[in-house]
Amino acid sequence: MSSIRKQSILSTLVIYGGFGIGLLNTYLFTRKDFFTQEEFGLYNAFIAITLLLVAIGNLGAPYFIYKFFPYYRDRTTPGKNDQLTIAFILGMAGFVLLFFAGQLIEPLIIRKYATNSPLLIQYFNWIYALAGGLLLFNILEAWGWQQKESVISNFLKEGFWRLLVLLLIIFFIKGWISSFTQFVKLFSFSYLIIGLLLFIYLYRQQKIPLPLQVSTLTIRLKRPLFNYTSFTYAGTLIFVVAQVFDSILIPSVLENALAQLAIYSLAQNMASMLQAPQRGMIAAAMEPLTSAWKQKDQQTLQRIYQRSSINLFLFGVCFFGLFAINYQDAIITLQLKPAFLSGFTVFLLLGITRLIDMGTGINSQLIVTSPRWRFEFISGVILLLSMLPLSYFLTKSYGIVGTAIAQLISISIYNCARVLFLWLTFKLQPFSYATLKAILLFIFISVGIHLIFKDQQGWLSLFGRSALYLASASIGVIYLKLTPDIKPVLQSIKKRLIKS
Repeated sequence: MSSIRKQSILSTLVIYGGFGIGLLNTYLFTRKDFFTQEEFGLYNAFIAITLLLVAIGNLGAPYFIYKFFPYYRDRTTPGKNDQLTIAFILGMAGFVLLFFAGQLIEPLIIRKYATNSPLLIQYFNWIYALAGGLLLFNILEAWGWQQKESVISNFLKEGFWRLLVLLLIIFFIKGWISSFTQFVKLFSFSYLIIGLLLFIYLYRQQKIPLPLQVSTLTIRLKRPLFNYTSFTYAGTLIFVVAQVFDSILIPSVLENALAQLAIYSLAQNMASMLQAPQRGMIAAAMEPLTSAWKQKDQQTLQRIYQRSSINLFLFGVCFFGLFAINYQDAIITLQLKPAFLSGFTVFLLLGITRLIDMGTGINSQLIVTSPRWRFEFISGVILLLSMLPLSYFLTKSYGIVGTAIAQLISISIYNCARVLFLWLTFKLQPFSYATLKAILLFIFISVGIHLIFKDQQGWLSLFGRSALYLASASIGVIYLKLTPDIKPVLQSIKKRLIKS
């Protein structure tokens, strides 16, 4: 557990540093003077559609690496491990098919989005460059995680990529990028840059085996490889469709759609920040989970599951409360467009949705690496069947608030199904009394500090409110001993301070 703790803490620090840059990017996008709401909405629509295209185009390559790497590691020599070669072939084939399929359905895309989102139609073809770069990066990232290089991949994706976007924004504001069209074209190659950087890093570490000959292990395992990869690919694709459906639906059904999407996206981006440690935890836990299933180590699986739940929930609920008590004051103080104040309810709903997802731990990774991995597909179907109709009808009826309500209901159903499955099948469950204590603690702190600073605005109230909240949260978590990982972390910090 210590290796997972170390990697996940380092990754979380890297990711939160990246989110700090992302907050600055969001501030510049939403400030009154620089970009229009429609342009910020287009930026978020680009990312949502890119995630969908990459989920379609990877053909299961990352999940093939996650599940079978221990077998290849133990049964082939490093130079003859053809996993990465196969993953690249799958990715290239998927991208080619994706591009040609996109050309075929282009008339449908134009008909669906031309009225409410003309800006999206104008720049749509540049999404393929963005998707191709992210596809390359995702395959290399999956490989890097198995090589225990999660920190560098998280730095590139969460930190360096946002830094590239920040530079593009600054160049646009300064006039060094002459038009928004040029900005979009340059942005479209941002993922390709980090994909190539990760390839170069792994190559210099001699961790890029690309044998051209198919190994005997691949030939022997071809049937389980195909069955597993196809099922997990379908299940994950369904999940990604559900994950980005809100950002794709809003531009097609609401009037002034990209401006509405901009308001929704600001709230969504803030809620997504809660999940920063989840990415680091997943990256660090994939290899130990796969090995634990292989060795049938029930105790290790339960320990990883339960600790991931409380640690992720503590991070998430802490920052959810911090953002909630400062949301409206920050928009006014930072002089963002007043329209973004209407997104507060959306933020609350999406924030609770993220907390439910984090509080149930790394259940997706447990399932996808388990002998009963087919449930990944089944649970994805459950999510899709609940989310798509709910999102459509609630968005049509209640606008972006309805979209957020649909997310909350469907993600709750989805995670309940997965928690029940893991308990009934493997007697694994993520919760403890610490979860309930954490909920009560942070409700008490958030409500109390909101009341203290209720009628105050400006930089002084932002800093005072935040400082008092974080101090109270830290004292509460340490005093109540809400996670067994807090003691070794504090001891490690103490040792470093003494040495320095």
